[in-house]
Amino acid sequence: MLKLYIFKFKPIFKEKIWGGHKIKTILKKNIGNRDNCGETWELSGVKGDISIVSNGQLRGKNLAELVEAYKDRLVGQSIYKKFGNEFPLLIKFIDAAQDLSIQVHPNDTLAKAKHNGFGKTEMWYIMEADSTAKLINGFKKDTNKKEFLEALYSKQLMGLLHEEEVQKGDVYYLPAGRVHTIGKGLLLAEIQQTSDLTYRIYDFDRVDKDGNKRKLHTVDALEAIDFKKPKTLKSTYSLDKNKVNSIISTSFFSTNKLSLDKPKVISENGLDCFKIYLAVSGKGKIAGEPISFGEVALVPAEIKTYTIEPIDV
Repeated sequence: MLKLYIFKFKPIFKEKIWGGHKIKTILKKNIGNRDNCGETWELSGVKGDISIVSNGQLRGKNLAELVEAYKDRLVGQSIYKKFGNEFPLLIKFIDAAQDLSIQVHPNDTLAKAKHNGFGKTEMWYIMEADSTAKLINGFKKDTNKKEFLEALYSKQLMGLLHEEEVQKGDVYYLPAGRVHTIGKGLLLAEIQQTSDLTYRIYDFDRVDKDGNKRKLHTVDALEAIDFKKPKTLKSTYSLDKNKVNSIISTSFFSTNKLSLDKPKVISENGLDCFKIYLAVSGKGKIAGEPISFGEVALVPAEIKTYTIEPIDV
């Protein structure tokens, strides 16, 4: 029986109307001859965009094949029971040279009914931020469909939305239904459900290279939007060295920040699920597998104890 190991994957590059060059210049990824790269999908089970293993004995296999072959050994018993052969999370890096559209994502119930898919709850970790970078995160106050539509059609929507300046290291949790956008000048890591469902509300009237505006999804968005003011905006977390610092814990995913200046043994005998590591700075090794800034590694559920070593701290 093959012993599972720490997996790394080939990035999937996405050119976007709002994309920039930081994935090339800061994350040092080869984006080929693309004019820009708005997103790189680092770990994806989305049909049509399934990640390919880039290291070890299973190099060349895709993520769907891994889940089907190794089941709970890879993802954990409860996760495999719930999701079967579908990998439940999608990990991206996003570079916004321009503002993304104002948008919203459906929850699981709506996504299942309309698209037979998963909803899209997500989290952002800000890796780099220009001095003037901002984002939109929900409404300034509780509102309703009537007020929202009046503002949208009169081009006054920004007056309803909460906008704030952003700094490196900031974290935002965005449940499905939250109206939002990533502002220009931001490079971030996104952890989300396995879904590519986005309802575009407003796109700042921009056009593509052929002079065409992108499609809006107003009717769908109205079904998805949570019109209440968010109770929590930016997440707070500790920065203790050599400790696992909890950021958020939800029914979709839990995230932690780990900053090391010496090796750390991770022992998770009571945890029956896979683990994903995103290198948001520096470089090191996970159970001997190198990982550097801008890379992602998947630790199978069956690997319970392993050492993470920082390099050149």
